[in-house]
Amino acid sequence: MNTSRRYFELRDNLYIPGRWHLSTPDVDENGQQINPWQFKYGEVVELEAAPLLHMDPPGHPLEFTLTGLTVPLVNGRVVSLFERLGLEREVQFIPTRVQGFTEPYFLLNALRVIRCIDDARCEEVQYWLPEDNRPDKEGQYRVVAGLKVDPEKIDADVFRPWGWTVILIVSERVKQALESEGITGTRFIEA
Repeated sequence: MNTSRRYFELRDNLYIPGRWHLSTPDVDENGQQINPWQFKYGEVVELEAAPLLHMDPPGHPLEFTLTGLTVPLVNGRVVSLFERLGLEREVQFIPTRVQGFTEPYFLLNALRVIRCIDDARCEEVQYWLPEDNRPDKEGQYRVVAGLKVDPEKIDADVFRPWGWTVILIVSERVKQALESEGITGTRFIEA
């Protein structure tokens, strides 16, 4: 682990004119329900059929997009880039259909969840408390604003932070590779 490493939230660039917006991956191509939260657990996901995504409203495709519930969708160029970077053990690419498109797309499932949020450096953190009457969430993050991570606790290039898995984090190495390749749809915020 190296404290000089920098990490970034990998977000969706919502400011691209005419870009597409995609549904939550909650149904497969056979019409069967899928639990979209399983893509946040940091575990390999096994599905019987490919997830099916819809556009709403229609727009131009991007190479990186956050679908509903912040599940990343990527195209083959991103898959190839991650393979060249040797990240096969940190991510799973799940073949996915986007209605109206023949190009192959993939859900990017981060296989690591790391306890690394640096509470003291974040703008604000709140935890679920007993009086919130949510025993299933008690002690977990309720709010994280201005997310900052502790690089000393991180040993991965792609992961979700424990307790706040709505965010995908990448190392500076991955950020630079995505930018060098000109991957469309990405936006980065230093964590």
